[in-house]
Amino acid sequence: MALNGQIAVVTGAAMGIGRAIAEILLQNGAKVALIDVNESAGRTLVDLLEKQFGAERVLFLCCDVESEEQTKDAFQRVAETFGGLDIFCNNAGILNEIEWQKTISINLVCAIRANYLALEHMSRLNGGRGGVIVNISSVAGIAHLPSCPVYTASKHGLVGFTRAVAAASAASGYGVRVNALCPSFVQTQLFANGSSKLGQFSHLAQASYQVAETIGILSVGEVAECFLELATDETKNGDALLLFPKRKQYATFPSIV
Repeated sequence: MALNGQIAVVTGAAMGIGRAIAEILLQNGAKVALIDVNESAGRTLVDLLEKQFGAERVLFLCCDVESEEQTKDAFQRVAETFGGLDIFCNNAGILNEIEWQKTISINLVCAIRANYLALEHMSRLNGGRGGVIVNISSVAGIAHLPSCPVYTASKHGLVGFTRAVAAASAASGYGVRVNALCPSFVQTQLFANGSSKLGQFSHLAQASYQVAETIGILSVGEVAECFLELATDETKNGDALLLFPKRKQYATFPSIV
């Protein structure tokens, strides 16, 4: 799947992993809509990207993904501005064991809503061109992190949803592939500030950081490169790619058939 001329949406795109993914999409010829609730960071980034790649290839939309109305409007504006949708990267996410309901809301409920909106725009049954969705999960979506059980649950849920909706899309003839990217520890604000959001499990923070020191910490660029693999390899659908420093592997799951 070539990216030149493709139309992409990235949520949580103002910084960190989302920014790196938006940049690699632009570097490979796509048009990119950046969606983020942080308007200041988003507009600053878009100004830089417009100078580098051209204003006609970059769009920023300030959007709180917890708002169904704002999210619907954002997807509609992308379709009207660029003429469709081919790639969706669901990256918006938080780690907050104190406000655990918000973690479930953003990491899972809002992710499902955004996936369904992307499917509406991309499905060949609706007149779309087909395409690909990549959900940014976590190694916590396959294994577990004792310091953040709710974050773990939300990312497990996202992997399960990804696999099920990928199979549903294939069986229904939507023409949309859906995959999950599951990086280990990444040098982002979420990682740097995570210990302050662990609440009753804050005493386990040091153990998590020791694991990170042992296995290493990924750069956002390394995550973006693996996103590109899942987005462009047309043999991948319903796959979960685990990413660690210096190695990666596709997760295997038991069959119930």
